[in-house]
Amino acid sequence: MQALDRYVYPHRLLHWLVAGAVLLSLASGLTLGFLGFEGTVDLMGKTLTNVLYGSHKTLGVLILLLMTLRVITRLAFAVPDYVPPLNRFERVVSTSVHHLLYLALIIMPLIGWTATASGGFPVEFFVWQLPGVIGKDEQLSEQLFMLHGWLGWTILVLVVLHMAGAIFHWKIKRDNVMKRMSLFD
Repeated sequence: MQALDRYVYPHRLLHWLVAGAVLLSLASGLTLGFLGFEGTVDLMGKTLTNVLYGSHKTLGVLILLLMTLRVITRLAFAVPDYVPPLNRFERVVSTSVHHLLYLALIIMPLIGWTATASGGFPVEFFVWQLPGVIGKDEQLSEQLFMLHGWLGWTILVLVVLHMAGAIFHWKIKRDNVMKRMSLFD
């Protein structure tokens, strides 16, 4: 029997789809967070501001759906071994960052959805308006949006750590870690 040297293709594809959605979501979220609604309207106009908000919400729901599929593929298929094996420090850091990213990327859209609904705003997914998971509560909405923002910064840090680890293995250690998630042979 041949040793598995990479994740199954569906899991690898989901990884890269999530990565793209997360980067776009972080970019739109940071823009909206720094400028606020009025600042974004002043800079981009009301139409583009609404598109940016709608896109950010759509990306959040998409990330939630993709992460659900990632969890399913992670549980359903074997995880390839590291060849050569990681040392203890690398294994602890890698496992911690991966688990925290999974957790954050599932919790973040749920908090955003709840914050949006409790603020009385529409929860959009492309052209559809999704049901709110909670009734209007402006004080709760404000607290959840603040938590959503802090979690965004946390995800940004985790993404940077994840990318730094990938670059370390690719360019410095030159081991097979990058091959495990590569879409190409």
